[in-house]
Amino acid sequence: MDELTHAKRVLETVLLASHEPLPLDEIVKVFDPPVPTETVRLLLADLTAEWKERGSIELTQVASGYRFQTRTEMQINIDRLTPQKPPKYSRAVMETLAIIAYRQPATRGEVEAIRGVAVSTNILKALEDRGWVEVIGHKDTPGRPALYATTKEFLNDLSLRSLSELPPLADLDAHPALELPEVPHEPVYPEQGRIDTSPAELTDAAALVAATETLDDELFEVPPGETMIPPTSPTVH
Repeated sequence: MDELTHAKRVLETVLLASHEPLPLDEIVKVFDPPVPTETVRLLLADLTAEWKERGSIELTQVASGYRFQTRTEMQINIDRLTPQKPPKYSRAVMETLAIIAYRQPATRGEVEAIRGVAVSTNILKALEDRGWVEVIGHKDTPGRPALYATTKEFLNDLSLRSLSELPPLADLDAHPALELPEVPHEPVYPEQGRIDTSPAELTDAAALVAATETLDDELFEVPPGETMIPPTSPTVH
């Protein structure tokens, strides 16, 4: 086995064994003698192409680094291994997440102005506990409200490398990592007539249909007779 082939097998083994995405600067540390960073990049590209041919598992670069994960289209088969369902977040939670993701950094007051209803503390706590949003500072206005932004874990769960790769809002509802419950269509509040991502367009997506305050109290929707398990990322360990 030549040196490059051996290095590629080392990369493959390290990435398969890792429980978290590995950044490039950590990956290069596994080689002794050292392998140039550019060579490691090329080997990662070769591995990506090799696994793409296999059709079930892929090597992907996300915000935190590189990882192996099952393909999205295979998730339905994996789900059949257990009757338990991951939690489905309420529309109020998903609206809040979408607004923060596309308008970040955003204060609670700014989210409330867009949604047209109050945002309960439980909603923000649920997103923080899930690791999807975090406080990154405070706005220099009276009261110094907290500024919320999404995290690398949020991008990892969507298999994205950066915020520039966020899907159109209309596609966000359908993403398997951010599954929404079935809820009746509700009227749009007047304040939400047109909302922008730049500043003008956050409402065409179903994630930003107006929600009532009763939905704010329902962080999760659980079908009758079913139990919930914590949501998991598609990483292959």
